[in-house]
Order: sequence, then C-alpha cells, then structure tokens
Amino acid sequence: MNKKWAIKRITINLASVESEKLERYCAMTGRPATDVIRELIRSLSITELSASEQTTSTLKYDVPILK
Repeated sequence: MNKKWAIKRITINLASVESEKLERYCAMTGRPATDVIRELIRSLSITELSASEQTTSTLKYDVPILK
C-alpha cells in the first residue's frame, strides 16, 4: 500500500479557554480541528539558533497565535 505520507498521532493538552477558542474557530470556519492545527504547524517559522543560543535544542519555533 502506497501512502501519501506517514502518520504520527499526537495528543495535546489544552486549557479550557484554548479548547473553547479552537472549537469556536472551527465552528466559524466549518473546518475540522485537525486541519486547523496542521495549517498552524505548517506555518511555523523554523530558524537555526546560533552556537551561543544552543542548549539541548537546535531549532527555534516561532508560533503564531490564534486571535
């Protein structure tokens, strides 16, 4: 079977306010939460840290915030 992409399932814990915000956004746009979260992940800007900024991680993520 040829898959378009490998699937990795993740679980996230959201505060009730965050969960309600996501649910409202999905209801307003008619889109499922999975699609919204995937789009947000794809929009992340990843830049490499300079040697002086590195600790255990080598990537920095700039996360957009839903308003």
